[in-house]
Amino acid sequence: MAREESSKVTRRSTRSSSSASVTVENPEPNESHSPTIDDLTFGEESITLDALLSNFPGRRSQILDFIRLIGPLDCPILPIMVYGSASTGKSSVVLQTLRHLNRPFVYSSSRTCYNPRILFESILNQLLLHRKCSSNGYSSAKRCDKPSDFVNLLREALSNVIGTLDSASGKGKMVYLVIDNVDLIKYWDKGSMILQFLFSLYTVLKMPQLGIMLISGLPPDVYYSNMGYTDPLLLYFPEYSEDDLRLIFLRNQANKKLYSAFLDVVLRPFCRVTRRVEELSTTFSSLFRKYCEPLDDLGVSPNEEMKRRLYSHLKPLIAPCLNEIFRVSSHPHDGDTRGERRQKVNYSSETREELEVLDFHMSSSAKYLLIAAFLASRNPATLDASMFDSTGGMDNRKRKRKVSEKSMEKKEIAEQEAVMKGPGSFPLERLLAIFQCIASVGDSSFGEEGEEEEEDPTGYDRESNNLMSDILLQVSSLCDANFLVKSGSCPLEGSIRYRSMVSEDLALKVARSLSFPLAKYLYRR
Repeated sequence: MAREESSKVTRRSTRSSSSASVTVENPEPNESHSPTIDDLTFGEESITLDALLSNFPGRRSQILDFIRLIGPLDCPILPIMVYGSASTGKSSVVLQTLRHLNRPFVYSSSRTCYNPRILFESILNQLLLHRKCSSNGYSSAKRCDKPSDFVNLLREALSNVIGTLDSASGKGKMVYLVIDNVDLIKYWDKGSMILQFLFSLYTVLKMPQLGIMLISGLPPDVYYSNMGYTDPLLLYFPEYSEDDLRLIFLRNQANKKLYSAFLDVVLRPFCRVTRRVEELSTTFSSLFRKYCEPLDDLGVSPNEEMKRRLYSHLKPLIAPCLNEIFRVSSHPHDGDTRGERRQKVNYSSETREELEVLDFHMSSSAKYLLIAAFLASRNPATLDASMFDSTGGMDNRKRKRKVSEKSMEKKEIAEQEAVMKGPGSFPLERLLAIFQCIASVGDSSFGEEGEEEEEDPTGYDRESNNLMSDILLQVSSLCDANFLVKSGSCPLEGSIRYRSMVSEDLALKVARSLSFPLAKYLYRR
């Protein structure tokens, strides 16, 4: 394929590139070569079904289901959504199956095409048989920024391609659009609008000659919205089993018996940590070199005594590798001494506090709204007056009474009922009232600290003055982030009710970041 992403398709850093028996060498783009309709396929490099199935151990049912969903030549299809965890062979199976069927397709990934304009222009460049080069200033065939312009340009480009395919033999009149890493579009600017557009593209375009295939690392429930569109046909790729991983790693091994003995030692413990092929492959490559160090001949077939000797040589390295496989940074800080690193191994109180720090950014007003929503869902509405009185919460200095077994039993039953019911719903007015109370508590606490010290140069005063602004916008943002959900409207009140989806652990983390005494305002049955 001689288009912009063609050189990347057959050299993708996926499992198929390391396990496929057929390797395609991609020369450097030749500017004198004029792209043709044959560049939308793999050309004469089609593979048989047996070769396709053997290249993907553990994916036989997914390949056959995908071929069944595509159907025979020139068969119109509904949009197909292929989803599953990372490193499960989704992209490789889709591309190699289209190679087996010799169907013309266009491939674009949201990982390399990181905004709508690049994505749209990448698709149009391939359909228009346009290649960026120095002669055209590395520019696209058409400039396309808006989804509406993309629909018109896509319809025009597809009409030209379909007209050319009529004269071609054996390729049919269907063109398939493959968009990979659809889940990354969620993080774009106006990403939700682009996702709705892509899911409704089949309905908007109304061209049965286009087959749309979306590859996602997230389940389809994430993309459902109120906007009407044709539901895609779903194809799920589960994680590899231990037997599948064994077949994958045994492929292309010179000494299968030696590597099988190595897998007997390392595969099961590492599968308990991760089943991602690229992570296991990186770790196994270094461990296998250590495993073979005592051997003079790598072509030997190990017996039981040799297996025990090799295992004894490798055993001290397995535990450190299990700890390193998910470590973000394996290098200690420059200022850490050996004693300090030894202390960090033990989970001290300081380490636990570091783990409780929020791993995402949120404004102060959004944090207070999150706490207010959590309190509104957990506390009964009848206790709001006593919780948020002038004394600042319930009086914890209650007179202790002797607790009877019957009252304890009633308390346990009430707690079980509360767990079964889940968080309660609340109207917007109650949320804003609680927010105003706890925000004023936060302002006063900061104010007390400010009286002892000089004026804080961090600009908190400016932030506290604007704390009450754009509250409704913050509520909408929390709903978009699934921290809050709308639980319908009350038939008596006629207003929308909300429900907090935040766990108590997360609420405590947010409260600690604000130095807010959440436990003081949380009702315990």
